[in-house]
Amino acid sequence: MKNHAKNARLLAEGGNLYLVGMMGAGKTTVGRKLASYLGRPFIDLDQEIEKSTGVSIPMIFEIEGEAGFRLREAQALESCAAKRNLIVATGGGIVLHPMNRARLRASGVVVYLTAPPGVLHARTAGDKSRPLLQVADPLARIARLCAWRDPLYREIADIVVEAGSGVRNTVNSILEALRA
Repeated sequence: MKNHAKNARLLAEGGNLYLVGMMGAGKTTVGRKLASYLGRPFIDLDQEIEKSTGVSIPMIFEIEGEAGFRLREAQALESCAAKRNLIVATGGGIVLHPMNRARLRASGVVVYLTAPPGVLHARTAGDKSRPLLQVADPLARIARLCAWRDPLYREIADIVVEAGSGVRNTVNSILEALRA
């Protein structure tokens, strides 16, 4: 944990709590549980994008490519960052753009949910809603994405939690870190 005082101050002042990490790390599941426990609204950025466009993430990738999706993702984050007291599950690639990283750091506490590639692969195997994993070797793709993105997640994380040990343990670890 980087700065206990910053975490406590931001949350007390209505700052958002952002969950970042790879696809399959459990951001949505953990986010919903945290929101319930903390009595805050929950937003899943991917679901917000689908709601605003009326189409699925894979369809956005197909029509607009990854660049078009990333633009929509940045716009959705900007909208959330302007609000208060949210628990936000971000997309795995949110950290790719420097402006997104700056916006996350400035408007809330960032929790990085980390898990080994094998766990992420097991959780996402066969999921057709993940365009980046529609390749011959999804595990190898996950391992490359983890190696590339891990430093970016860590750069902005106020809290890093191992998310491979179940939802309850992950939520408890985050709550303990927030109380510290």
